[in-house]
Amino acid sequence: MLLGYARVSVLDQNHALQLDALRAAGCERVFTETASGARTDRPELARLMEQAREGDVVVCWRLDRLGRSLKHLLDLAEKLQRRGIGLRSITESIDTSTPAGRFLFAILGALASMEREIIVERTRAGLAAAAARGRRGGRPVVLTEAKVRAARAMLASGEMSAGEVARQVGVSPSTLYRHLPGGRSGVITA
Repeated sequence: MLLGYARVSVLDQNHALQLDALRAAGCERVFTETASGARTDRPELARLMEQAREGDVVVCWRLDRLGRSLKHLLDLAEKLQRRGIGLRSITESIDTSTPAGRFLFAILGALASMEREIIVERTRAGLAAAAARGRRGGRPVVLTEAKVRAARAMLASGEMSAGEVARQVGVSPSTLYRHLPGGRSGVITA
């Protein structure tokens, strides 16, 4: 059985072009969805995956209708293949139920893997270059050592609550407790 999947990203877009192509391709059932391709929790795609059986073929107008990332598409194609379900894209003329289609998808998988490795390599090189210039990534430190000392002194005086001390040093109470475990009792015993 040919099962179609049509997706648009926003409400003012129309499924008509995709639906016409899927019906012309012979799809017996079509699942339509309005959701971003980047989302992995698409209910209609999940329903399609549940209802697809061995020997079925999932048909889409273009591969980007199934997902935005190549990794997501390859994962989806692999799940379908393990279950004996084919994947066909009308526009790209890819059909994983044929040897040539599986070969093309394997090449896409190799390219995606190489792309991921290049991105990781570039990121590491960028971080190393930034570190060499004295720049560190991550969030800036909110509670400096001077503020910790001031907070410790205010708590030890017993005149302010932990919440008031946190406001005085410009942090949330949870941040204060993270730096001074036990709050006032931790300061007095220390």
